[in-house]
Amino acid sequence: MDLKAPLEAIGQLPDREIAIGDAALQLARVDEPEFRLDAARAHLSEMARATVALAAAIAEDDLVGQAVVLTQVMGERFGYAGDADSYDDLANANLIRVIERRRGLPVALGVLWLHAARAAGWSAHGVDFPGHFMVALAHRGTQLVLDVFNGGTPMDAPALRRLVKSFEGPEAELRPGLLRPMSTRAVLLRLQNNIKLRRLQAGDLPGALACTEDMLRIAPDEAGQWRDAAVMHQRLGQLTEALRCGDAFLKLVPDGEAAARMRAAMEEVRSRLG
Repeated sequence: MDLKAPLEAIGQLPDREIAIGDAALQLARVDEPEFRLDAARAHLSEMARATVALAAAIAEDDLVGQAVVLTQVMGERFGYAGDADSYDDLANANLIRVIERRRGLPVALGVLWLHAARAAGWSAHGVDFPGHFMVALAHRGTQLVLDVFNGGTPMDAPALRRLVKSFEGPEAELRPGLLRPMSTRAVLLRLQNNIKLRRLQAGDLPGALACTEDMLRIAPDEAGQWRDAAVMHQRLGQLTEALRCGDAFLKLVPDGEAAARMRAAMEEVRSRLG
C-alpha cells in the first residue's frame, strides 16, 4: 500500500474538511509503517462516543461546561497527560504512540482534544502560543483557552502572561495575535515540525527531509517547507531535487528578499550541475 497517497489526498482538501484525528494517524503511520491504524481509529471512535454522551447536557455557549466534559473524557476516563519526563522523545509526536502510551507533547494531545470537541459539535481550535500549544473552545467571539498538556487547565490573562514570560523573558507581555486560531492544517504541521526539528538536532538530515516532504504532501502551498526542502536537498547533494523545490518556493514567493536569496542559492546549484 502507498502510505503517502492519503497524505496527498489531505493536501487537496479544504481545511474545514480535514478530520484532524485521522489525518494525524496517517502521518503517524508513514513515520512508523509497521503500525496498524485499526486499534487507533477504534480508540478515536470510542473517545468521540464518550464525549458525545456527556455533551448532550451542555449548552453550546457553556464553554466551562465543555471544558469539564473534555477534562473528564481525556484525563479521567482515558488517562491522557503531558509527558514531562521524556518530553523530547519522538514517540510524543506520533499519534499512534501517543494513544498507546497516553502521553504526548502539547500539540499531539491537542489533536486528541480537538477531535473529541469537534465530535461533540463544539467550536474548538488550536492556539499557536509561543513555545506551548494550547486548545481554545469558542462561541460567538468568546473563547476559553485550555492547557491540554497540564490536564486542560483554563488559562486566564494572568496565567497567559506568566506563560509568555516563561518562554520569552521577563519583559514579554501579551500582545495581539498570540491567541489567533490555527487552521487544522497548521496544527498538523506543528505536530510534524516537532519530529522534523528533533531529527535535525540529532543530525538526521535524511529523516528531517522525509518529514518535510510529508508536510508538503498535506500542505503543498506551504512556502517555508519548500524552502527548507530545497536547502536540505542541496546539503545532501541532491541538486536536481533542490532545484525543483527552489522553483516551487519561488512560484509561491516570487518577490522580496527571501526570493532573492533563493534565486542566488539556485544559481549556485545550477553552477554545480554544470
